[in-house]
Amino acid sequence: MTSPTQPIRIQPPPRAAESVLVALPGHPMHALTTYELRDYRRQLENAIALLDKQTPVPPARDGLRARLDDVIAEQDDRKRLASA
Repeated sequence: MTSPTQPIRIQPPPRAAESVLVALPGHPMHALTTYELRDYRRQLENAIALLDKQTPVPPARDGLRARLDDVIAEQDDRKRLASA
């Protein structure tokens, strides 16, 4: 217990950039099911949207954007193969 004259330490809330965590999928991109790929894309898009609201934009956004580009490319390849 603290006395009224002792300062109370309050931890600052974590920065939003630190709270954004998108885990890498458990399999290579080409081995993910359509649903896993869709869900992974949604996680990346939500994380990027959160980081875009910050000023300045954290550097972690660039890595997430690159991963999102890979997911979109994989989805496009699958659509192209399905329509062939």
